[in-house]
Amino acid sequence: MTEISNGAETSNSTENSTAAPGPADVLAGAAAILFDLDGVLTPTAVVHERAWQELFDGFLKSVPEAQGYRESDYFDHIDGKPRFDGVRDFLASRNIVLPEGPADDDPANDTVHGLGNRKNKVFNDIVAAGGVTPYEGSVRFIEAALERELKLAVVSSSRNAVPVLKAAGLSDYFPVVVDGVVAVSEGLPGKPSPATYEYAARLLGLPSEACVVVEDAVSGVQAGSAGSFHSVIGVDRGAGRKTLLDAGATIVVNDLAELL
Repeated sequence: MTEISNGAETSNSTENSTAAPGPADVLAGAAAILFDLDGVLTPTAVVHERAWQELFDGFLKSVPEAQGYRESDYFDHIDGKPRFDGVRDFLASRNIVLPEGPADDDPANDTVHGLGNRKNKVFNDIVAAGGVTPYEGSVRFIEAALERELKLAVVSSSRNAVPVLKAAGLSDYFPVVVDGVVAVSEGLPGKPSPATYEYAARLLGLPSEACVVVEDAVSGVQAGSAGSFHSVIGVDRGAGRKTLLDAGATIVVNDLAELL
């Protein structure tokens, strides 16, 4: 049986040591784990990156005076944020102002919501064509957490979290999913606010202090750090170890299997 390492208790909000805790103690005393989805459980962060690039490569052809889309733009302006916030922040980085448009605006329209909906269509088309395979190390970590009787939830800015979990075969692991749809219906601000993570903790019937946050995005790590959570595990899928630590991660790993 695979076991998650255990050791002396630590807390993200009360840790006084200058040294980051290791795998042996980062989960000690926790009652639940709150996972981001894209880039933590599934490699769909890569699909999101591709969809955003396709979106803005096409859009910026109509704005030739603006600087083209760069790979770093995803991490600097978009990663981990609600979709329409990502559109707004990228446009602001290029000093481009567009009308908001209605929330269900036609993807063909060059509005904030139109561009966001166009990106969503590109993303869904890519997922439908290629499917979703979860990270093996993340699945092993989930199963070990369940063996230890930890409660689990997914907290994602994406409005596609439920279909992605289903496509990846992970739905049965997570009785609580707080995604972009839930955030809008409950009036919760997106990451880097801790509100969606705090809401997931309440749905699990636990205080934030008992919940570990697992994130790969800077805005998500900032959300975990801003709340009174047990600890924040950063998963480096490209943002960079130092960047995640600077954002507030308690510990950073390349794969969750490192914590087994």
